[in-house]
Amino acid sequence: MDLSVIILSYNNSDMLRKTLQSVLRSVTGYKFEVIVVDNDSPDRSADMVEAEFGRDVRLIRNKNNGFSAGNNVGLKQARGRYILFLNPDTEVDTNVFQECVALMDERKDIGMLGCKLIKGDGKPDHAAKRRFPNPWNSFLYFLHLSRFLPKGQSYDTGNFSADEEGETDSLSGAFMMTRREVVDKVGGWDEDFFMYGEDIEYCYRVKSAGWKVYYYPKVVTIHYKGQSSKRVSNFSLYHFHKAMWIFYKKHYAKNYPFFMNWLVYLGIWARYWMLRARNSMIKDPYVSK
Repeated sequence: MDLSVIILSYNNSDMLRKTLQSVLRSVTGYKFEVIVVDNDSPDRSADMVEAEFGRDVRLIRNKNNGFSAGNNVGLKQARGRYILFLNPDTEVDTNVFQECVALMDERKDIGMLGCKLIKGDGKPDHAAKRRFPNPWNSFLYFLHLSRFLPKGQSYDTGNFSADEEGETDSLSGAFMMTRREVVDKVGGWDEDFFMYGEDIEYCYRVKSAGWKVYYYPKVVTIHYKGQSSKRVSNFSLYHFHKAMWIFYKKHYAKNYPFFMNWLVYLGIWARYWMLRARNSMIKDPYVSK
């Protein structure tokens, strides 16, 4: 088996259908399998997959234990030399598997591979390639002052344009391909992360183990990012900021003095409560409290 495509699904039946259709029509000379892990979707996404894609897709019905844990369930069943983690709100080009597997076969130094992501509005998704967050670039990012950083130092834009390929720090969990040797050495997803931040943490471990994290815009995937909203749910806000706290504590706290760490923690949770307060003043029918 050359490639295992793992799609973690939760309550997104219509978009999941489009994702699977695009995956299955992709042209490839390699042998691949598609694994859908459904995290107990109330919209019966699992039933849709079973009814419409039963012959071509392996369905795993799972409890809703988060993004990392759900992906690890699929990872344990994957048989491929390469593993692609793909979001259920994406559409892949027909050349995706062919190009990515060929590149990974050629470049043994690449441990994690990502592609160019285009959002539903046609604009590049900057999360496709990012710098690792650190206290300084994160501070400026939260204050919307990243433009004052030298070119290539901003957390959210990476060190080159969306059309240039090259080594970066972190990719988007919407499309991340790794190799079996990487999983054997560094493990799977960190289940301390329920949602958000887990892709950055995974790339951090891969890069720390000596492999390259590589951005490859020759391959393009459309990434539809949820329903347009004036605000983010408090549930998402909490897990986003918790993920930042966990990542910093795991990988940076040991490098800074005690008082600096507490300033960072204070900043993370102060921002969380500030955004929660702002949420309470915004009426939005699409977002629940």
